[in-house]
Amino acid sequence: MMTAASRRSLPRRMAARIVGHALVFVARFITAVRADWRGTEPVARQRVYYANHVSNADMPMIWACLPAHIRRRTRPVAAADYWLSTRLRAFVGPEVFNCVLVDRRPEARTEDPMEAILSALDEGSSLIIFPEGNRNMGDEPLLPFRAGLYNIGRARPGVDLVPSWVANLNEIMPKGEVIPLPLICTVTFGTPLHVAEGETKDAFLARAAEALVALRPPPPDAEP
Repeated sequence: MMTAASRRSLPRRMAARIVGHALVFVARFITAVRADWRGTEPVARQRVYYANHVSNADMPMIWACLPAHIRRRTRPVAAADYWLSTRLRAFVGPEVFNCVLVDRRPEARTEDPMEAILSALDEGSSLIIFPEGNRNMGDEPLLPFRAGLYNIGRARPGVDLVPSWVANLNEIMPKGEVIPLPLICTVTFGTPLHVAEGETKDAFLARAAEALVALRPPPPDAEP
């Protein structure tokens, strides 16, 4: 099956690969981003990595800390209105990150975002998603999850749903800042979940949120 990446021209694929390597280097140099595979192993298994969302850098950090053989087959799900808003973003999002672009404007879209997501899974890709939908700028650890994660789990029950907590990015890249602060970013991957038979949407989303928050590191004043 021809994938989105294979449909691009060779020069664009080469340029995207070069830029991708550069972004991984920059991410690791600035934040020393590291992966903590606490509840699973970095194996080539189809997965949906679902994460908390506090910064525009969340997605690049998760993508950058994945091993190369996994990263090549992992596509972030991202907002089309953001990634297509400038020529640079229109190259980096679809070409470098190979994003699955979805229209987050219910009143304007003509296609069901879930169709694009399931199509990417059916091509064999793994995904990175942010079930909160928007960046969390409040004091609570998570915003309420939207239904997408549950719908994916119901539609493709064989795909692992892996909680992935991104720590320190709100300190590294505060809102409104353009120069990141030199702090260590950690992405902690937990035990994969699946929607249980007969499990309701609300029950599953609560369980998925609890699994994600459980990976959150304790605040500095709580450490011994």
